[in-house]
Amino acid sequence: MPLCMGCMQEIGEEKLCPNCGFDNTEKQQAPFLAYGTELAGRYIIGAGIDTNGESTRYLSYDKQTGDVVIVCEFLPMGLFSRGEDETELHVALDDKETFEKLKDDFLNYYRVVSELRELTALMNIHNIFEENKTAYVVEENEDLIPFEEYVERSNGSLEWDIARPLFMPVISAMEALHKRGVGHYAISPKNMYITAQGKIKISGFATENERKRGTALKSQLFSGAAAPEQYEDNFPLDDATDIYGFCATLFYALTGRQPKSAPERLQDSRLLMSTNTVKRLPPHVVSALANGLQVERENRIADFDDLRSQLSVAHTAKAIQDEISRTASMNLSAATDKKPEKNGMSHTTVTIIAAAITVLVLGTIGAFWLMQNPLGGMFGNNNSNIPEATKVTEWTGATIPNFVGKTYDQAVEAAKTDESLKILRNYTDDFSDEVKEGSIMAQNPPAGTRVTPEDAAAGVNISLTVSRGKQMRELPDIEGQTLEKAGELIAAQGLLATPQYAYNDKYAEGIVVGYKDKTKGETVEYGTNVSVIVSKGKQVSTTSSSGGQEEDYDEDYDY
Repeated sequence: MPLCMGCMQEIGEEKLCPNCGFDNTEKQQAPFLAYGTELAGRYIIGAGIDTNGESTRYLSYDKQTGDVVIVCEFLPMGLFSRGEDETELHVALDDKETFEKLKDDFLNYYRVVSELRELTALMNIHNIFEENKTAYVVEENEDLIPFEEYVERSNGSLEWDIARPLFMPVISAMEALHKRGVGHYAISPKNMYITAQGKIKISGFATENERKRGTALKSQLFSGAAAPEQYEDNFPLDDATDIYGFCATLFYALTGRQPKSAPERLQDSRLLMSTNTVKRLPPHVVSALANGLQVERENRIADFDDLRSQLSVAHTAKAIQDEISRTASMNLSAATDKKPEKNGMSHTTVTIIAAAITVLVLGTIGAFWLMQNPLGGMFGNNNSNIPEATKVTEWTGATIPNFVGKTYDQAVEAAKTDESLKILRNYTDDFSDEVKEGSIMAQNPPAGTRVTPEDAAAGVNISLTVSRGKQMRELPDIEGQTLEKAGELIAAQGLLATPQYAYNDKYAEGIVVGYKDKTKGETVEYGTNVSVIVSKGKQVSTTSSSGGQEEDYDEDYDY
């Protein structure tokens, strides 16, 4: 039964698959398993799907069940060798202890995942076994749509009502993993898929060793979704790390764009969210995203229950219910002398409770409606023709303060004097030649908006728009500076820099030669990533002991 190694469908004598177009005359290059390799007497290995510093996944065929499956092979790059058409791994004596420890971590990790098959967001694990001096995991293969494609088909972003039922099972899955002592640490749009039933499936499983810098493995981090601590050498990862990745992925789903990479956000932590997006999202969702994407761990949501709560309105509903219960209790105490009905309460008590509920509900709706200021500008200030009984008296209660002109930090500090105020930051793509970068341009609700006692009890969200300054920025003079100093000058202009190293006879090693393809004084758009040429010193030819030219290899996979 000849199979296509690209899709595992029968192809007879054909070499070019009529189903997927795969060329079955090609070979799978070492160190990956050759096409047709059989494992555990049942799994036929096909084309590689993806690889990272810890493992490689292959499309495979299960002879026992007739199903197409995915086989994941423990393959820690740099710690083994395997020649053409070989199956066993060869591990040097000096690397054997490290290899075995990492393999045990790999096996234990997938054993935990396999125990959680009742969670719909996790891939099902069918088998775990050791062979060829390494380890293998067999995953279910489903008909899936990449999440990025799904979002693109949905006009580039999802509405919250669509995203919410998709993402809530992911929280449960991550919570279950962490309760068993492991995490995912690579939640990102590239590791999410949509099933034919419209549910999310998480992929990209790997041990903690693969999801941070400083381990024996070449780390694979997903730019925009990896938390800042994952870029630090051997920093312990925990719930807050996965919460950052979750919120980054949800941010992508709701806005159509990912946050900047964590190293960039450590320099400029702002998130880009258009005004239109903010308006169509519930305020508590915007607030949860901001809290879950804090670059400082101590400020970030650190608990999955808290994350789930902040993404729902349950805490708001509970506050209203508590107020109803408190009011009802007070009224019941005052009405103990009334004759109870069959249900144990008097008509008066029932009426009071019903009235309390009505007032609270209508008050909440009315407060929200007034905060939107739907009648602003519709009427003039002249009340001379309005009957005295219907004139509005001057408001003497609390109002929203004016934050325009302050910095965001100043606004946060000022709001601390009133516990009812919740400051949110509304990030837009707008620039301003008039308003200084970092100063608040606008706020919603506007200054002077009334704050009723009901509003204060529920908490008032104030959305602030901060100026990004001028859109076009001038490239500073960096020639002859150290890379660190050049980076500071470039960052001060709201720009990013990527160093490129080249031999140079004029400047010593580590000194900046200048820009690549650009010159000082040239203007570029805010946020542009410019390439900076850094001297490697004078060129000196070196050769390895084998006579070949030495090369430097990147130790990390960043996507």
